[in-house]
Amino acid sequence: MTDAVLDDDREARRNALILAVAGAVVGSAPTIVFSLGGLAGMYLLPPNQPALATLPLSFFIVGGALTAIPAAMLMSRIGRRAGFIVGAVIGAIGGLIASLAVLRGSFPALVAGMTVVGSANAFVQQYRFAAADSGSPPMRAKAISWVLAGGVASGIIGPQAVIFTRHLFDPIPFVGGFAAIVVLALVGILLLLPLSGAARRAPTLVSRSGGRPLGEIVRQPRFIVSLICAIGSYSLMSLVMTAAPLAMIGCGLAQDDAALGIQWHVLAMFGPSFFTGALIARFGAETIVGVGLALLAGCAVVALLGLDVWHFWAALILVGLGWNFGFIGATTLLTQTYRPEERSKVQGFNDFVLFSFVAVASFSSGQLYATVGWNTINVLVFPIAGVCALALLVATFAFRPRPA
Repeated sequence: MTDAVLDDDREARRNALILAVAGAVVGSAPTIVFSLGGLAGMYLLPPNQPALATLPLSFFIVGGALTAIPAAMLMSRIGRRAGFIVGAVIGAIGGLIASLAVLRGSFPALVAGMTVVGSANAFVQQYRFAAADSGSPPMRAKAISWVLAGGVASGIIGPQAVIFTRHLFDPIPFVGGFAAIVVLALVGILLLLPLSGAARRAPTLVSRSGGRPLGEIVRQPRFIVSLICAIGSYSLMSLVMTAAPLAMIGCGLAQDDAALGIQWHVLAMFGPSFFTGALIARFGAETIVGVGLALLAGCAVVALLGLDVWHFWAALILVGLGWNFGFIGATTLLTQTYRPEERSKVQGFNDFVLFSFVAVASFSSGQLYATVGWNTINVLVFPIAGVCALALLVATFAFRPRPA
């Protein structure tokens, strides 16, 4: 290994560690949003409108989806580090709007604040790409893993911030948690300042043109199956996770129990990422997606067994694990359907469709909980997971993967 490669790896290692720590801090915002968004919505709404309680969570997802491409375009002009700092500033503004919304009792302002925080999260999603922009191939793989480790840490920091700040603005609840988003974003800005090299410069974007027409690509059976399984895995996770804090409070459990449930859920979502890729390489993406769907069904079984705190926590852990295996496996299937020059447009279309369904699932979660209850939400898991499993079986036995 040459001195130049060693120097490049040292810089890549340093940047990856910075991004991992910054990601743990700034990336804690989603766990705070998922812990408090639905509960704050219910707090601000009139008693006769509980179905709208999860609208703030839905617009958090919408904000991230709508900002994904603009965030990448902005960083292509001003550089990654500057873009990440802009994203953190946006997150701080969103947290401030949400805090003031609860203080003033404004539900529309809370929805606006959550949308802005979701937009900031689109920048955080780019951390893993910045970590992989330099260094030797083995170093790039390690860098991505380190950034994912930051995601695991954020699953602890966010809920603990909710617990630590819950009484800061008594008697008005939830304000402290949203204010914590502001503090975490500002700390993140300081952590991002030392980024250098490729993690500081503008990324090289792959052309959005070239290759086969998009319509031809998305008509491939393998693409359709990968999208169905991704939508099913992500939407079921969003459906259950969004309703769980509302159901826990509705069953008389404490806000801290709900926050800790989200903590275990996020750890289950991201923790397996360190070895999911190895499992896919050994057993195949279809098998891992199937395991994910089985775990999602297992989540529903546990949730239907009772309403004690351990039922909720175990269900949230299982739905997190199911999302990890199902979504990462489906993403791997997706990568088998396009050529390098087609990557950008296919991924963009896939994410647009995917997160449109996820936003609908998040919003529907509140309506379903208010109208038919927690148990019915979990019963719905079985037919949706079944449709995905059937599509996967068709893909496995009827269609063999072909080079794109």
